[in-house]
Amino acid sequence: MTITQVKVLTVPVSDQDAAKAFYAGTLGFQVLADNSDGPMRWLQVAPEGAATSIVLAALPGATPGGMRGLMLESSDLDADCATLREAGVAVDGPDRLPWGRQATFADPDGNEIVLTEKW
Repeated sequence: MTITQVKVLTVPVSDQDAAKAFYAGTLGFQVLADNSDGPMRWLQVAPEGAATSIVLAALPGATPGGMRGLMLESSDLDADCATLREAGVAVDGPDRLPWGRQATFADPDGNEIVLTEKW
C-alpha cells in the first residue's frame, strides 16, 4: 500500500448554505471549492493550511447529523470554546480526559465535533 494521508472527509448535511455559514463563518475555515454541476454541489472547506479537508455534502442516502467524532485540533482550546459560545454554539467542556483536554459541539445538522488540544 502507498496511502500517505487522509485527503477529504465527507460530512453529511441537509443545507449546504447553512453548513457553509457555520464551517466558514463560525469556525473560520477556508472555502476551497464551491462548485455545482446540475443538482450536485461540491462544497469543500478546511482550516487554513490543513492537509485534510471536509466536503459538506447533501448526498442521497447519507444521514445529516449522523457523523460522530470528527476531531479538530486547537492551539487554544479555552479561547476557541469561548468564541464558539459567543457565537451561540452549545459547547460541552472542555474536559480533561486520559488522552488530553477536549470539548464537544455540533454543527447545524447535529454532526458531533470534538475540539481537542494538541496531544
